[in-house]
Amino acid sequence: MDRTELATFLRSRRERVKPADVGLEQGNRRRTPGLRREEVAQLAGMSVDYYARLEQARGPRPSRQILSALSRALRLSDDERVYLHYLTGEPPGPAPGPPQEVRQGVLHLLNRLDDTPAMVLDAKHDVLAWNPMAAALLTDFSALPPAERNIIWRFFTDPHARRLMDEDAGWVFAGECVAGLRAAAARYPDDPGVLGLVARLLARSPEFAELWEARDVTVNRSVRKRLRHPALGWLELECQALHVPESDQWVVLHTAAPGSPSSEALRLLKVIGTQDLQHTSET
Repeated sequence: MDRTELATFLRSRRERVKPADVGLEQGNRRRTPGLRREEVAQLAGMSVDYYARLEQARGPRPSRQILSALSRALRLSDDERVYLHYLTGEPPGPAPGPPQEVRQGVLHLLNRLDDTPAMVLDAKHDVLAWNPMAAALLTDFSALPPAERNIIWRFFTDPHARRLMDEDAGWVFAGECVAGLRAAAARYPDDPGVLGLVARLLARSPEFAELWEARDVTVNRSVRKRLRHPALGWLELECQALHVPESDQWVVLHTAAPGSPSSEALRLLKVIGTQDLQHTSET
């Protein structure tokens, strides 16, 4: 436990928080920036003496509960929360759940890729964002209920989604996705979204249950895919999965070799878009 750095870090974070940020009056008699020690102690639910000793580098090692309370009281970011835990020699617990908000820079990237199917997945394979080309290639995700905008759920419950891939490659892909979901379940053991998705799939799909019981664990990788489009036929595509570490999200791009028939098909896909292809898919 680095008591000196802990004391300095707590003091610097306390001075950064404005009273209005935590619902307190600014008042006219504040002599120091930020919050007073007694205000932090009150917000964190601890005695003023205990908190004062932490800032004076002479306090005992805080428990996980105390560290969580201080993180909330001082409005620490996720990175600052982790740093606080390591200062006390207490490794942080698991993150509360896969982040759902996609950074503006990533959304801008998706919009600029107007000739490449691209989407953003969270750790449990929820589709968080997509561009028009991804909707044209895979499905119009905006037409699906949010609970069904999940790559694994669609494969095991939607026959149309399963027919997008040839059978052998499809099951290889499914196994990799299930292994990735098991890895996410270990990173987010208490997340209702992860737990709920696994429970729904176990109740709905014997095939998923069999793969889940295999207990394979892996993370997303870039793979070659063979996808069937109802109007354009089979496309040979490279599926590039780019990890965004700070949000534990994946930017997934579908590309084709330049000059290949699949590259030409993607060019035509941009023209076709998401128009109604029901008649085409039935012929």
